[in-house]
Amino acid sequence: MAINWPVFRTRALTALIFVAVMLAGLLVNEWTFLLLFSIIHFGCWREYQRIVTRINPEYGEITPFHSYGVMIAGWCMMLFATGHSLTVGPISIASIGFWVGLLSAFVLPIVEMLFARKIDLRNIGLSFLGLIYISLSLALLVHLRSGRPWLTDLKDFSFFNGLTTSIAKITGFVLPLIIIASLWINDTMAYIVGSLIGKTPLTKISPKKTWEGTLGGIILCVVAVTLFGIYVLKAEPGPFLAISSITAIAGTFGDLLESKLKRMAGIKDSGQIMPGHGGFLDRFDSLLVAVPFNWIFCILFMR
Repeated sequence: MAINWPVFRTRALTALIFVAVMLAGLLVNEWTFLLLFSIIHFGCWREYQRIVTRINPEYGEITPFHSYGVMIAGWCMMLFATGHSLTVGPISIASIGFWVGLLSAFVLPIVEMLFARKIDLRNIGLSFLGLIYISLSLALLVHLRSGRPWLTDLKDFSFFNGLTTSIAKITGFVLPLIIIASLWINDTMAYIVGSLIGKTPLTKISPKKTWEGTLGGIILCVVAVTLFGIYVLKAEPGPFLAISSITAIAGTFGDLLESKLKRMAGIKDSGQIMPGHGGFLDRFDSLLVAVPFNWIFCILFMR
């Protein structure tokens, strides 16, 4: 199958703008990181609610308080995950997230009972799934950015064994970059390999995906990230091999999950914010599934 060059050029131009915005949010500091993924959080939620409404029209009848309240409750999870590393005067962002989230946990059910025309447990369950799928995942990413999952002493960083302390101090800063870079490499290589030699369909959920493209993307992703860790960062290969493998494989399942949701909803893209790439969920579907598995890896093996 030949590469569709007009589509490729549109995707490439959009990707350049997208990368510039992402890097600005990722590289400046924790505040820009939180701001970037807060925007992504609310964007993903709006698209998730539209998709769920197409699958289950009764979900469209939830009150505005339910619709926006669950987003704010999820955002509080992200604020809490900063781990007291961000403050406004004497007050930490994590404390704000905790208390507003706790208040939401009490107020949301009460308001739902008072103002909703009927209590639909399925609608509540769909919102809860959104909290797990979107909010918890992005909260764990913020937690990884803070470095708290493994950070015990600034002089003891098992993740970058052999690096100098000054470089090791940016561990929380680097880890999200490795995950996101792995996703970008996997996505790009899978598209190129699949376009050039892809013949065997991977699944009916996503007819354009092929086994050749999927495996090629995963392999090239793992090789590129591991070699970067070895030769550029002068680090041990193990963590880079593990994180790139986890990210590429879990990210592929994340992409398929969102494709399944779109097929159930009868739509092609979750949104139109990025020409050639679709919406927020189209762009971050892989990340939402890859992050929890990487967080578990950090908790188990990087402390």
